[in-house]
Amino acid sequence: MCGIVIAHGIEKPSAERTKLIACSKKIRHRGPDWSGCFVGEQSVLVHERLAIVGVDTGAQPLVSDDKKTILCVNGEIYNHIKLRAGLRSPYNFKTHSDCEVIIPLYRENDKALCNMLDGMFSFVLLDESVTPSRIIAARDPIGITTLYQGWDTKRPGATFFASELKALIDICDKIISFPPGHVYDSRDNSTTQYFQPTWWNGDLEGPNGTIPTKKADLTALREALEAAVRKRLMSEVPYGVLLSGGLDSSLIAAIAARETEKVALAQAETRKRKLAELSSGPPTPKDISEYATIASWPQLHSFSIGLENSPDLLAARKATAYLSTVHHEYVFTVQEGLDAIPDVIYHLETYDVTTVRASTPMYLLSRKIKAMGVKMVLSGEGSDEVFGGYLYFHAAPDAASFHQECVRRVKNLHTADCLRANKSTMAWGLEARVPFLDKAFLEIAMNINPEEKMFSKGSQQTFDEDGRPRMEKYIIRKAFDCSPDGKPYLPSSILWRQKEQFSDGVGYSWIDGMKDQAASSVSDEDFAKRTERWPEDTPDTKEAYYIRDIFDGLFPSKAAAETAVRWIPRGDWGCASDPSGRSVSIHNAAYDGSTSDD
Repeated sequence: MCGIVIAHGIEKPSAERTKLIACSKKIRHRGPDWSGCFVGEQSVLVHERLAIVGVDTGAQPLVSDDKKTILCVNGEIYNHIKLRAGLRSPYNFKTHSDCEVIIPLYRENDKALCNMLDGMFSFVLLDESVTPSRIIAARDPIGITTLYQGWDTKRPGATFFASELKALIDICDKIISFPPGHVYDSRDNSTTQYFQPTWWNGDLEGPNGTIPTKKADLTALREALEAAVRKRLMSEVPYGVLLSGGLDSSLIAAIAARETEKVALAQAETRKRKLAELSSGPPTPKDISEYATIASWPQLHSFSIGLENSPDLLAARKATAYLSTVHHEYVFTVQEGLDAIPDVIYHLETYDVTTVRASTPMYLLSRKIKAMGVKMVLSGEGSDEVFGGYLYFHAAPDAASFHQECVRRVKNLHTADCLRANKSTMAWGLEARVPFLDKAFLEIAMNINPEEKMFSKGSQQTFDEDGRPRMEKYIIRKAFDCSPDGKPYLPSSILWRQKEQFSDGVGYSWIDGMKDQAASSVSDEDFAKRTERWPEDTPDTKEAYYIRDIFDGLFPSKAAAETAVRWIPRGDWGCASDPSGRSVSIHNAAYDGSTSDD
């Protein structure tokens, strides 16, 4: 991923170049490898590059041969090779970048190109072959990448885009988080939804809502997730996997470890072929395995973080021992986390308590990972929303409500977990890829009858014919409770481990430390006047007050505050307002008797 800043509809773009480069410099952490700028007839496009694919030749903005089409992209297009092969007309590619294919796709398909892309992306394309010049801007279906759109009331004809809020706060007085799955067109100043999967209306009430009735196909589910991981290993630089030891990250690590073995074998064959060429000349060209195009260390590297002896560290050790990854464990202290909070909020650009709690250890870990020379990691975000894995889902009154909540959570991922995964890693120029949010995987997982996703704990918990508990995320656990090559994907103690919120799993005293810090920093008098200070979205705890106060100090404008969204569990289901897993009554329900090591 990278960072982009774009202005369109400005009268003297050359005069704005320096200012917009200065705005882009604020997000250079996203793209420390190179900077590029294009000045058009009424536009300026600035790009900060993190080079992962097409490392030597993929500098942006990308410009067509006739210099009429200019492109800035933040993201990865996993199906770019297939898209190149499917072009109807010849196109002279200048780079090996996975993103350049967007230019000929636009020429052949206009805005319809968005649905053809399989990846995570935010892009702005400038077309100067028409008068006035036109831009289209789009964001990936779920909002894995971040994108903001802004306006300046003093310049009513201008529109601005940036990967992060901080790049726009000095030049815009109205800013929105650009909606995922949408495309903007300056030609008619429209923003339309291009992503409309079969499951999209599942959160609607009444006859317009669609509640799936399809039985879970565990094999299709497993194979779709494996394919999602495989395509996300597209990289020319070393990669790894974030491993908390929980179900989601462990499944991704298990699949990635198997795929990495295939990569190593493919690269070994490539080396043998090259040695043979040295002695006997090049052989007749043959199809190259996709695994030979992936950069890999001989073994998969995994990374975890936590307080001393935290649940995640202990579970991650068990997982890595089973998967034989090269594991890197980092222990942080509560004080180190507290010291980082202002920086974390600056990078996150939100005052949501849950996001700040979970992002702080991820932010610290990302710095360690980048210091090792790793630029890309796989992560497990999205599974809890897709399968209703948060513990409060047990309180859903019926299957329809359960499914509606899943759909709502997936639609809102860009305000919470996707935002966290993107910004806390990109703060250090580290790219996180999330297989659970693959389009093809979602099409299968979101069309499963929600009755098969529902769960209970304690005395109400039931078991399947194999004695496995029907706990949260039962379906995806069961899909990988097999040994297709003679070796299980994961031991039962990990595959059937209870859900921990990430901020809980790194160590329960981390949340307690944040609350204590807030209690000592926010006086009772100030807290009593919180409604006067914030009549809208008023903090309901001292911790929320403390975080909001730091946010306002960093981003004092109303425009900035209006982009933030708070994550709160369903109060109407009887759930506590504190989103920590420990606040859910079933968190401590006994289930140890149903888990054991394989």
